[in-house]
Amino acid sequence: MLTCALLVAPLIAGVSGCAGSPDPLSAKPYDAADQISFSGDGDGRKADPDKPLEVTAKGDDSRITDVTAIDAAGRYVRGELAEDGKHWRSTVPLAAGAHYTLKVSTEDSNGAPGRRTVDFSTSSARRLLKVTFGPKAGEYGVGQPITAKLSRPVKDPSARAVIERALKVDSRPAVEGVWHWVDSRNLHYRPQEYWPAHATITAHSNLKGIRIGGGLYGGDAKSLRLTTGDRLEALTDSGTHQMTVKRNGVPIRTIPITTGMPGFDTRNGIKVVLAKESAVRMTGASIGLGAGSYDLMVYWAARVTKSGEYVHAAPWSTGSQGYANVSHGCTGMSTANAEWFFNTVRLGDIVQVVNSNGEDMAAFSNGYGDWNMAWADWRKGSAVSGGQSDTTPADSARLRPQV
Repeated sequence: MLTCALLVAPLIAGVSGCAGSPDPLSAKPYDAADQISFSGDGDGRKADPDKPLEVTAKGDDSRITDVTAIDAAGRYVRGELAEDGKHWRSTVPLAAGAHYTLKVSTEDSNGAPGRRTVDFSTSSARRLLKVTFGPKAGEYGVGQPITAKLSRPVKDPSARAVIERALKVDSRPAVEGVWHWVDSRNLHYRPQEYWPAHATITAHSNLKGIRIGGGLYGGDAKSLRLTTGDRLEALTDSGTHQMTVKRNGVPIRTIPITTGMPGFDTRNGIKVVLAKESAVRMTGASIGLGAGSYDLMVYWAARVTKSGEYVHAAPWSTGSQGYANVSHGCTGMSTANAEWFFNTVRLGDIVQVVNSNGEDMAAFSNGYGDWNMAWADWRKGSAVSGGQSDTTPADSARLRPQV
């Protein structure tokens, strides 16, 4: 016990002897304004977003220990600090037309901490890229893709990747989806399978102020919210001349139909209801037939291609419905069945045609044929998930209603 007491006593004495020495780490940070400068400091102008943000320690008596730069949206600016603590430089572009708060921590030759906080803004972009999401907000079928239309063409792969990463689509329940570049100004977004029934889907852009490349910056974009209803699918079999309509996988109606005759065969593949028109005028001249071939007002018409394929009432062909294909490309049925179909489907619902001798439905140029592309090929059209695509729209020869 005596030995222990003798050992403890010097330790206590040593502690008491140091009590009066100042600890530089415990001192309140001093104002380091005179020791720090940053790019654009003191010139009264807004910072150039095309140039990196640089922070420099003045003189030999101080060094930088930490730098934090954050914009009003809460986005941090990444950067690198030199080993000697004399210089910090941002490694990502600043946003255009944004407000930033810069916080710099320093220490002097004695280890005392300093601090400088500066608010600054960046100049506005001279060239903006605006994004418009589609379709309009509302309730749709599970086959409705999300679209993004750009105000300017973008072909550079790295610029496309910047844009794609900033365009966000979320759904409840959550499903995996990918953007596909249709061409230099249009992107489509879809999951691997159809959207879930009764889902809520939102699309928004984080592109505002972000440098895309070549002096181009992201502009404003209005967010989009839509929902899906029941999963409604209409399977049109040109071989059996029957349409089977399913709701959430359960057949709810089988309808005798007629589809395109030879030479006007209905396109095979998955289509999406684009529009509903209670009455539409259809003429033979619109598809290259003689002016007097036919001129009809057609009722209860659900459009499925831009080129003019509809599902509609065809009272003139009821004798062939369920037995033969006699139309000029549309799917015809009785007036009662057409009215039921018209009132049952919504935009974005699925109409799939099988066993026709017609061409395959194009993926993009003739409506929403997105679901006809295999998932692996769809991903290749992403600038982030597997490559780029600059598809040129095709299959747009017939652009008028066909009966």
